[in-house]
Amino acid sequence: MIKKIGSAFFLGSLLWVQAQEKTTDIESIEFQGKFISTPYKSANQNISVITKEDIAHSPARSIDEILQQVSGMDIRRRGANGVQSDIGFRGSSFEQVLLLLNGIRMNDSQTGHNNMNIPVDLADVEKIEVIKGPAARRFGQNAYAGVINIITKVNPGKRVKISADGGDYETYGLGFNAQLGNERFSSALQANSASSQGYMYNTDYEIRNVFYQGRMGIKNGDLKLQAGFSEKKFGANGFYASKSATEQYEETQASIVSLAHQQTFGKLKLNSNVYWRRGQDMYLYNRQNPSFYRNMHIGNNVGGEVNSSYQWGLGTTGVGVELRKEFLVSSNLGNPNRFVSQVFFEHHFSLLDKKLNISPGISWANYSKEGNFFYPGLDVGYNFNANNKIYGNIAKVHRIPTFTELYYVSPTEHGNVNLQPENAISSEVGYQFQNSRILAKISGFMRNSDNSIDWVKNNFNDKVWYAQNVGEIKIKGIEAEVNHKVNDWLRYSVGYTFLDSKYKENNEFVSRYILDNLKHQVVARLETKFLKNFTNELVYRYNERVSLGTYNLLDAKLNFTQKDFSVYVLVNNITNTKYTEAFGVDMPQRWFHIGFSYTINIK
Repeated sequence: MIKKIGSAFFLGSLLWVQAQEKTTDIESIEFQGKFISTPYKSANQNISVITKEDIAHSPARSIDEILQQVSGMDIRRRGANGVQSDIGFRGSSFEQVLLLLNGIRMNDSQTGHNNMNIPVDLADVEKIEVIKGPAARRFGQNAYAGVINIITKVNPGKRVKISADGGDYETYGLGFNAQLGNERFSSALQANSASSQGYMYNTDYEIRNVFYQGRMGIKNGDLKLQAGFSEKKFGANGFYASKSATEQYEETQASIVSLAHQQTFGKLKLNSNVYWRRGQDMYLYNRQNPSFYRNMHIGNNVGGEVNSSYQWGLGTTGVGVELRKEFLVSSNLGNPNRFVSQVFFEHHFSLLDKKLNISPGISWANYSKEGNFFYPGLDVGYNFNANNKIYGNIAKVHRIPTFTELYYVSPTEHGNVNLQPENAISSEVGYQFQNSRILAKISGFMRNSDNSIDWVKNNFNDKVWYAQNVGEIKIKGIEAEVNHKVNDWLRYSVGYTFLDSKYKENNEFVSRYILDNLKHQVVARLETKFLKNFTNELVYRYNERVSLGTYNLLDAKLNFTQKDFSVYVLVNNITNTKYTEAFGVDMPQRWFHIGFSYTINIK
């Protein structure tokens, strides 16, 4: 029945296109940097911003799914609806991407496989900022290939939003969001639960999130508190050890507590935070026989930072300090730990009537066991006029091996305590055109990596993956995007990314991650609005991976909104494509969902 209703709605939306609603103007978006908040138009890096309106209309059901709609991003999912995903940028590994929640580091101290354990539901996200390219001089470790900042917001007023959805494979979800406050003090509490019996044997899951956010206004600034908890329990059929390991099972938890301060004193701006991020991971090789092989890992990141920026005659200078302790208690990895100290410096200045913008910067990091590292970089942009600009940047980055890469041992994986830090020099040159309706950009980029870290084996028949420094890898590519709001009822976007990856060593091996990148990627969206209250969005994706072949995917969402009530029908993988994104794990074919939300405004 759901399939028939969904097909009728989507056909109707394509036949009758009529009217209205305002969309967020591209020009109004502001990017929140570590030192300086910059209008999107003035940024000298390749940045994508996913707005709240983009999220509401998208046929994505989780944060990882909507990130798949960003050109250049390589999301390798295991399972569906946010169960487990690895995030890469332009041929990077999932360990080379930094993930932030409201500016707070969320990377897991054990492994990047768990970075996407975010205690926030997609529907409660205000916007997502994506920095393509290295940003280690601003953000430190893991900002090797890119940065993702997931931003939530507390709004004044009193309101409660409830939501529910259901779909194929006995899938359901329930959500609750309550906001209370005024301009002086406001807070929000979110709670979400989702469950499914899975699209194939042993891919069932349960996901629960609870997240609190509070804001208190102070003179020329504010204090912000956030606390969240995420729990996932899921069957992991073929997810890790091998495709034949059909009985795997995993339970993960992630907790975050942080307090942030932001205040302006004339030309001086200060922002600081302290945070604690805890991760827990319990893995069973055989859920029917738990005693056969079991791992338990509990990791903690505790840290704080102070950042400042000062405007003066020669521009804006930013200085920051971060201290962080990472420690792990594990049945497999032992009890490793490290202490990280980092100092950041950046200066931004403008010349030629603010047409030429230059931002040099450098950071120094000390790791208690690995030593000292420097991260220099330079961003340059030139605005020909209000709509046209060119930009370029270059940076050097390093990444320290994770505890899993160093110490993990299992029947199918062996870590390597002799791993060396990997490093790279990255650069990009691009052109951007932007006005109130059109955003178009094209860029060429390259990343030359040395001592690259990957899990490898000599041939496909070997049973064990080994963590190794695999030598020098040279990646170059091009990326082109256009986002066009034709009128009030029609908007489309198209993005294309091409990657050419070359490995310099003579040894032949099978790469598990970084040499299996996307070669060609196309992402296209078409959004229509009609009958005043209806919105339909189609998302098409074409992916050609180096060794896993090609596939085409088409998703769609039809949404009806009347004041505080919204109902939708969503179909993932309309064409019923058979495909895999990671490690040979079969992904779901056609999947129907239907859901609603209702907001109660309290006076």
